[in-house]
Amino acid sequence: MRPLDGIKVIALEHAIAAPFCTRQLADLGARVIKIERPGVGDFARAYDARVEGMSSHFVWTNRSKESLSLDLKQPVAQDMLHRLLADADVLVQNLAPGAADRLGLSYEALAEKYPQIIVCGISGYGPDGPYRNKKAYDLLIQSESGFLSVTGSPEASAKAGCSIADIAAGMYAYTNILSALLQRQKTGRGCRIDVSMLECMVEWMSFPLYYAIDDQTPPLRAGASHATIFPYGPFPAGDGKTVMLGLQNEREWKVFCEKVLEKPELADDARFRSNPLRIDNRDTLRSIINDVFMHLSAAQLVARLDAIGIANANLNSMHDVWQHSQLAARGRWAQVQTPNGPVAALLPPGIPASFSPRMDPIPAVGQHTDAILAELGLTAAQIAAMHAEHTV
Repeated sequence: MRPLDGIKVIALEHAIAAPFCTRQLADLGARVIKIERPGVGDFARAYDARVEGMSSHFVWTNRSKESLSLDLKQPVAQDMLHRLLADADVLVQNLAPGAADRLGLSYEALAEKYPQIIVCGISGYGPDGPYRNKKAYDLLIQSESGFLSVTGSPEASAKAGCSIADIAAGMYAYTNILSALLQRQKTGRGCRIDVSMLECMVEWMSFPLYYAIDDQTPPLRAGASHATIFPYGPFPAGDGKTVMLGLQNEREWKVFCEKVLEKPELADDARFRSNPLRIDNRDTLRSIINDVFMHLSAAQLVARLDAIGIANANLNSMHDVWQHSQLAARGRWAQVQTPNGPVAALLPPGIPASFSPRMDPIPAVGQHTDAILAELGLTAAQIAAMHAEHTV
């Protein structure tokens, strides 16, 4: 038995934020019915064709769901949607600003008919305020939240290599829905959840915001290095490979000088005897470190760091991660079926040992339409008519 077995989720979703939220609900056992536009479906299906001809984004965020194609501009399709909502537990939507309200799908409108329902809306900036109608894509929210101002090299900002703003919003939607389900057990009523991508990312800006409080200087962009701790970041080894390392305190600094650099005198050097001093003199210290590391291979350097408990990591490529020995040793890879054959998928992190997560197939557009309509009581002739009228 999974925690969300018996929970029914209706998803008016596209792209990443809402699909990532609902996929995680499905991982825990929820039945997720994904409403898609007839024929084309979620536009994220067409982002690329890297996974057996399917989109990498879509494959990641849409396993274990049922796909129902509905043209919600047609009254009969809206009737079908409301039949689904009658016994649904959760509605998740990330439609364009105001679109859900125009369809009569606001929490206030739905709660009168379905008092049990939890309505989660995900938007760029929230349902009110001067930015409510602005379009919001992941990169734009990275920019508005200040993320780009502290990420990249001193010469240029850089976006995150994954959809971090979408992921943040999807995670907050997921966790708040779980909280709302617990609350409903006590009150018997659903609620409204509004998730703003901007607010999620500003929350995640954490220390940079406080570091710059009261008009103090914000953290400088430092590439892959830490902006306020040194040495902490990438360093080249003599064989051309890169090793990431991080020192957290003065005890580690001392042993690093003695055992890794083999220069114990540096530990008490007036230029480097505290982290703020090492930040002020990072270019000089980096040159000293690089001079030592150029005589070591990456494996030799990692061995020295591991021997004294200094944190370090490989600078892995995507190909390296697919072959990561730690993930393999822990059996973290599974397979999911798709319309084009099986693909590998990482098991959800942190799932309790008391149950197995759902790892069901990724649906084709409208794959479950006829079955769901039959479940709602429609006859074969009625379903055929909806196909003929392009309602589904």
